Amino acid sequence: MPSMIVGDRVGRRGRVSLATSAVIFDGAGRVLLTQRRDSGLWCLPGGIMEPGESVSEAIVREVREETELNVTPEHLVGVYSDPNLLVTYPDGTAHHPVVLCFRCRADEGTPRLTEETRDVAFFSPDELPPLVTPHHQRLADARTGHLAAFIR
Repeated sequence: MPSMIVGDRVGRRGRVSLATSAVIFDGAGRVLLTQRRDSGLWCLPGGIMEPGESVSEAIVREVREETELNVTPEHLVGVYSDPNLLVTYPDGTAHHPVVLCFRCRADEGTPRLTEETRDVAFFSPDELPPLVTPHHQRLADARTGHLAAFIR
């Protein structure tokens, strides 16, 4: 399971990795979250881009892999690159993630469990389960409704 290390400029110890995350609201204003199978933590759907794919292809793929939903990215919520965060994986790789967070529209499908998720559900923004820490800011930014992207 990946782990997060927080400390003064720990991002220097990892390679920079481009990743995406999705904020998907339903008609009642609830946000879609996934519970990771590997760590049990709740988060926005998303993950690391693969070589040879575009950013929009990456977010569509990641959401489908984690929820089975088909989505369309509507706009960029923000770019997130905390130099004090390092994500390490069991294989020993360490990543300093740069995340492009998109507000996405669910086009078709019903959220379902996948190999990557232990649970998937919509939550009221006022009644969220414990989230992976960096996702709080992304969700708060998406809730502002600003169309200009945040740079954090």
